Amino acid sequence: MSEPSGLPLEGIKVVEFTHMVMGPAAGVILADLGADVIKIEPLKGDNTRHLGGLGAGCFPMYNRNKKSICLDLKSSEGRAVAHSLVEKVDIVIENFRPGAMDKLGLGYDELKKLNDGLIYCSQKGFLSGPYEHRTALDEVAQMMGGLAYMTGPPGQPLRAGSSVIDVMGGMFGVIAVLAAINQREKTGKGQHVQSALFESTVFLMGQHMAQFAVTGKAADPMPARISAWAIYEVFETKDNEQVFVGVVSDTQWVNFCDAFGLDDLGNDPDFKANTDRVARRETLIPQVRILFKNYNKDELMEKLEYTGLPFAPIAQPVDLFNDPHLLESGGLLDVNIPGGEKTCLPALPLEMDGHKFAVRHDLPHMGAQGPAILKQYGYSEEYIEELLAKNILGFTKETNER
Repeated sequence: MSEPSGLPLEGIKVVEFTHMVMGPAAGVILADLGADVIKIEPLKGDNTRHLGGLGAGCFPMYNRNKKSICLDLKSSEGRAVAHSLVEKVDIVIENFRPGAMDKLGLGYDELKKLNDGLIYCSQKGFLSGPYEHRTALDEVAQMMGGLAYMTGPPGQPLRAGSSVIDVMGGMFGVIAVLAAINQREKTGKGQHVQSALFESTVFLMGQHMAQFAVTGKAADPMPARISAWAIYEVFETKDNEQVFVGVVSDTQWVNFCDAFGLDDLGNDPDFKANTDRVARRETLIPQVRILFKNYNKDELMEKLEYTGLPFAPIAQPVDLFNDPHLLESGGLLDVNIPGGEKTCLPALPLEMDGHKFAVRHDLPHMGAQGPAILKQYGYSEEYIEELLAKNILGFTKETNER
């Protein structure tokens, strides 16, 4: 399941001015697909290199397959170097607060003068409109976009347990970039594309908005929802573990009854149709709970494996390191994380012609490829040494490059 030799975005060059999650997520997708991604960091490095707690995984997850150069962009020489890189690339990605890149002379209006074919991807809190000046976070977008309301119990809005909107905003940014590349093939011109946290959240809420339009009833938060199916929830097993099980069609109901020997229920006309089963949930669910309590988790999952029913153990993220499907299918990639330790992290969740995409370059040390990048772009050894001496270019020797 290794990647093919000719990667889909081979030959595409990217300069990335990003931090945190949304921008780096877009960059790692392009990088995994074969683009040559240069990450421009401040001299102290991307702030996510130094985060702890829930932020400690941000840099390791979203920055493989990239090269790093550290520049003082507040200096004229640093900006000049950045401009010279941008002149020769296809794509720029940035996700800083509104106006920040313009103040540095690195906004789209300035950079398109250097490169008429440049595709400049801005990833913000909000697209153009009354809110566009605001600074946003994943949390902010989830709260005001309806996702937190739908996730938590009534009256207790709760953000999703991952940076889902940051990552989704990055994905939409990549979609826009790829569309712009295709358009450039026809016009020869680049363009400014944008994705945003708030609008990404609203897109997720579209099904609930449509539900209201169709039914006239606002969607209840997921913990309080009335399920469209009679069996569609988490059940406890004999060993006090939990397994989610769904029965979402009349055919699956027959399979469920056959698998567990429930002939009486399977032959009862009052339970034949899904609507009838939903109307009798208060009778049905207690019986299913008692049934599943007779099985250990592994026993129940083994029984469910070939029934065609949707089911899932309730996993923690740490459990995924040992998931047999991910391990066997190449869904986890070996990465050297800061400090030199080895781990495995999720691959890009797609295949092309049966192939997944690999790690070609480990996480870059701060500025590790800076001198080599500048040589590649025509800078002399003497000038590179001068930039290093003036602390305009930062450099950390790479120790784990593949």
